[in-house]
Amino acid sequence: MPADLAVIGLGHLGLPLAQAAVAAGVDTIGYDTDPRPVAELAAGRPPVDGSLTASEIRRMLSGGFRPTTNPAELGRVRTAVICAPTPLGPDRTLDLTAVTDAARALAARLRPHTTVLLESPVHPGTTEGLLRDLLEEGSGLRAGQDFHLAYSPGRLDPGNRTHGFTGTPKVIGGLTPACTESAAAFYGRLTDKVVRARGPREAETVKLLETNFRHVNIALVNEMSVLCHELGVDLWDVIRCAETKPFGFHAFRPGPGVGGHGVAVDTIGTHRPLRMVELAGQVNERMPQYVVQRCATLLNEHGKSARGARVLLLGTTYKPDLADREGSPADEIARRLMDLGAVVSYHDPHVSDWRVRDLPVPRADSLYEAAAHADLTVLLQHHRTYDLQGLAVKAQLLLDTRGATPAGAAHRL
Repeated sequence: MPADLAVIGLGHLGLPLAQAAVAAGVDTIGYDTDPRPVAELAAGRPPVDGSLTASEIRRMLSGGFRPTTNPAELGRVRTAVICAPTPLGPDRTLDLTAVTDAARALAARLRPHTTVLLESPVHPGTTEGLLRDLLEEGSGLRAGQDFHLAYSPGRLDPGNRTHGFTGTPKVIGGLTPACTESAAAFYGRLTDKVVRARGPREAETVKLLETNFRHVNIALVNEMSVLCHELGVDLWDVIRCAETKPFGFHAFRPGPGVGGHGVAVDTIGTHRPLRMVELAGQVNERMPQYVVQRCATLLNEHGKSARGARVLLLGTTYKPDLADREGSPADEIARRLMDLGAVVSYHDPHVSDWRVRDLPVPRADSLYEAAAHADLTVLLQHHRTYDLQGLAVKAQLLLDTRGATPAGAAHRL
């Protein structure tokens, strides 16, 4: 059965796109090589990261969404969007294996006049280089002549209900002006605003700049956090005051590490490294170790050793109020505490099972009871269900890495 759109890759990029398309009345198939998420979605069950609810999935299914593992479906659409994951490889460059596999699957079935779009984070030049070559070799068609090809960076903030897909401007860079306009016509059905980049390299570099901007600024406040602790300065009060400046300042806040799907990229193939991004990565990667050092120091100051100490970790996800654990610093913090001999447990209303080093971490059922029993409670993620004032009263010792507790109620990062 033909469809208007194929979304290739049903992860954090693909599913929100499919949801927006279905809501706009676009007949959509969702293709993934992994049968597990496909089967779960087809049964109306939401993704494990909590990005969509069961009712939202059911609305998608009733609105014309069809998840599938059948690559033959890719040859029956007008538009195909590749939303494959691109994690960092061992050399700290993006691993394009999933994008390559998706391109080959699509190329074997590509029809003339199809619009092909890439949303995955990639190195500048990937769309008009690697992707174009794979599509042309596998199909015998010419990009810009027989089919349209463009790049549009994924921009969604998971769990953000204020800035959803429709309200977030979509940047587009096509191989040719006609490719750009074809992509704009498609995205114009889903979003309120389309922004045309000069070409695919510019659009790809938009994603690079936006992601690195976040990581560099988080690194700055993380360094300020360490400095302010040494100076006895309340950084959270500093940020509160600084963000009243109506120009030239954008507030970022420190934390135990940087999680999420948007990874900082400091090396672009054979090109020179981005030195500031490289340094920012080093700063941010040290934060879990710094948190553990603060834990050990606090325990010591209160006459307790880290060895044998009962440590309760609150919130193991990378974002508040979501189950997504992608890149969460909680894993490294737990490992380092265990290396010191601490007895680690956790509480997270969104995570029912957590394993570190393939071993289950005990989950606290009663938050207040667990905090009262623990020698140290560490807030790693501020879920809205946490009553931090009550928690500060119950906990023997509380380290707040998010600056969420009232001043003086806990030790803050």
